[in-house]
Amino acid sequence: MKLAILVAAMFFTTATVFAAPAPVSDASGGSNDDRISRIERIIKAKQQGEFDMQRRMDALQNEVLELRGITEQQNYQMNQMLQRQRQLYEEIANLTAKSSTPVAPVQADATTVAAASSTLGETGSYEAAVNLVLKERKYDEAIPAFRSFISTYPDSNYAANANYWLGQLLYNKSEYNDAKQAFSTVVSKFADSNKRGDSLVKLGMIAEKENDSAGARALYNKVLKEYADSASARLAQQQLSALKG
Repeated sequence: MKLAILVAAMFFTTATVFAAPAPVSDASGGSNDDRISRIERIIKAKQQGEFDMQRRMDALQNEVLELRGITEQQNYQMNQMLQRQRQLYEEIANLTAKSSTPVAPVQADATTVAAASSTLGETGSYEAAVNLVLKERKYDEAIPAFRSFISTYPDSNYAANANYWLGQLLYNKSEYNDAKQAFSTVVSKFADSNKRGDSLVKLGMIAEKENDSAGARALYNKVLKEYADSASARLAQQQLSALKG
C-alpha cells in the first residue's frame, strides 16, 4: 500500500511542477540591464524549481526501490516457508508401513509426554512431535506426542496440522476409526486450513477401506467441487477414476 502511495505521489509531484506557471515579472520596463536582470532571476527561479523537483523525485525513487527490495525479500522468505511446509507434508504423506520384521513398539508414557509438552510450550511441543516423525522415525512415539499437543493446545495455529499428522500416522497403522476422527476434526473445526482438502481425500480413502464406495465417491466429489485445481483435487480425481473402474 505504501508503495502505491509513493508512486502516485511521484506522478502528482511531477505533474504539479511542470504544470505550474513560471514566475511572471514585467520585463518590459526599466533599462536593458534591469530587464536582463529580471529575466535572469526568472530563469534562475525556474532552474531552481526544476532542481528541487528532480531532487524530490530522486528521493521518492529511492524509497520506492527500498520498499521494492523489502517486498521481494519478504516474498522470498514466504516462499521458503511454503516450500518447507510442502516438504513436511510430502514426508508424512509418503510414510510407509512398518517393516515385515516384528519389532516391539516403544510406547511413550502418557504422563511423560504431557509433562514434556507443558515444559516445551506450544511451538516447542509441536516441533518435537514433528521431529519424532521426520528426524527420529519414531512413529509410535509421535502418536501420543501429537495427541498430547492437541489436548493441551486444541485451538493452536498448529492444531489443524497436528490433527492431520495424527490421522496420517494412525492411517498407516490401519487404525482407521481413530484416523477418521482426526481427519474429521480438521474438516469440521478448521475450515480455513490448507489441510482440509487433503483430510477429505483421506476420509474418502478410509471409506473405501470400509467398503463404502458411495461415501468415498461423495467425499471425492466434494473435494473436486470445493478445491478445484488443487493437489487434493487431483488425488481425489485419481481415486474417483479408480472407483469407476
